[in-house]
Amino acid sequence: MNIKKIDLKGFIQKPSDKNLSFRVFEFNSSSLKEYSVPHKKDHFCIFIIEKGKTTLHIEEKVHFLKAGKVAIVFPDQVQYISDTSDDLAGKIILFEEVLFCSDILKNELSSYNVNLSQLLNCILLTEDEFKSNLNLIAQIQDIYNYPSLIKKEQARFYIKIMLLGLIEAVHGQQPLMHNEVDKQIYIRFKKLLNSQYKKQRTVQYYADSLSITTKKLNNITKKHCGETAINAIHNRILTEIKRQLLFSDYSHKEIAFDLGFSSPSALNKFVKAKLSETPTELQQGLAQIYNA
Repeated sequence: MNIKKIDLKGFIQKPSDKNLSFRVFEFNSSSLKEYSVPHKKDHFCIFIIEKGKTTLHIEEKVHFLKAGKVAIVFPDQVQYISDTSDDLAGKIILFEEVLFCSDILKNELSSYNVNLSQLLNCILLTEDEFKSNLNLIAQIQDIYNYPSLIKKEQARFYIKIMLLGLIEAVHGQQPLMHNEVDKQIYIRFKKLLNSQYKKQRTVQYYADSLSITTKKLNNITKKHCGETAINAIHNRILTEIKRQLLFSDYSHKEIAFDLGFSSPSALNKFVKAKLSETPTELQQGLAQIYNA
């Protein structure tokens, strides 16, 4: 499948957009033509739903958006919109990655930076939280319509304030880890897993790398995400298998070797054991989601 990529710099609604790192426009049924087919973006996208409903597909996940919900799509996540109601109303904010407080998240707020690209895909806010976000968006949109050098800096701050509020909202919805040491170990485990999952598949490897026992690692992962360490490892591999089956041109043999399996049959056995279907059946099922 050829996935179109939308660049923020190429998305021009008015002359001043050439010098802006963000865009704001209405979210309704008539503004979603480019969003109705699978695509990627080189920038962040925030959907704010004020009225009506729609369905947001992000890779293999499906999110049902309605009034009071906010969704953030990260760069390079494959997405599209479907089943939009005629009364859909809201806002869309697009912004470059530099605005996503990346340095802050890597340092001062590192404990918040766990699975953000999934946790922020769909957020249900309280009425007060939603109203607060709408007020921020109104200020951002005013600046977008009539920008100046000073106002552009103000808009960047407003976007950061909004993002930090949304991060705080989803963080509060996750199981709390009162033990700061355990929290840091979990964060290190997730980072290590994301970099090593193609080569390292044993709980013992990750426990040794973190200088803890396998029992301790299992207790931490169960407390934070409700799954054992081995399931976390397997789920990370499955996520990549799904992505490559759906969005790459690799053969099953190439996927198997890229992900560290000894043979295509080993890949087949792994998928069959986890999902009770073959890679071919999985690929066909995923394709139906995006071609329906």
